[in-house]
Amino acid sequence: MKRILTSVLVIALLITVMAACSSDKGETFTVGFDQNFPPMGFVDDKGEFTGFDLELAAEVAKRMKMELVLQPIAWDAKDMELDSGNIDCVWNGFTMNNREDLYTWSDAYMKNSQVFVVKKDSGIKTFADLAGKVVTVQVDSSAEGVLAEEEALVKSFKEYIKTADYNTAFMDLESGAVDAIAMDVIVANYQIEGRQADFIVLEQNLAEEEYGVGFLKGNTEMRDKVQKALEDMAKDGTMAEISEKWFGEDVTIIGK
Repeated sequence: MKRILTSVLVIALLITVMAACSSDKGETFTVGFDQNFPPMGFVDDKGEFTGFDLELAAEVAKRMKMELVLQPIAWDAKDMELDSGNIDCVWNGFTMNNREDLYTWSDAYMKNSQVFVVKKDSGIKTFADLAGKVVTVQVDSSAEGVLAEEEALVKSFKEYIKTADYNTAFMDLESGAVDAIAMDVIVANYQIEGRQADFIVLEQNLAEEEYGVGFLKGNTEMRDKVQKALEDMAKDGTMAEISEKWFGEDVTIIGK
């Protein structure tokens, strides 16, 4: 009996210690992101998560005195991840335009546009030149949403392919499996520079957009905390510093 009682007391003590350790960590701030979306969020050569948006998120979490948890997600499952509470927000080059009523948003912190990327020697210069070509886009992306409104343009394509991520899309472009990629210009320029390939961005834009941090509809409490941290970062120059690290200039728009 004494041994049983002792065992029970030891187990109770361990549970108490574990609970205390857990409480010492404080609240967590879980950010959902696409890990194949450089330079906003991706896996670096060391196998670690990095990117412009993830650095912003890390600084925000620090200022909110919360533990940052980076949660890679399938982009087409982001709504399910938010609804289930697996993540607190989607923060990864998340376009606000045409999604305004679907989420509770932070203020826009960066401008973006949707463009086409092609091989430099492809002869493709305008949208009209895409007729009879194979075009790819990431599934459930903003580019896909924009093209859904461009029925005549899409019908002119020889084939319209939806892919899981843009790394695959660029490999397909390089191999000649596709002729063009519809995507975010920020990511396009980063990919072109990093791959040192003969790709170009068409001058004609599909759409002008803005990036924001998206929360579950109605979660204004968390949104307000993040928004306050972002505004403070803009005021004290931290946001500009992180932007200059990734883009060579301050491309952010909060407070401007």
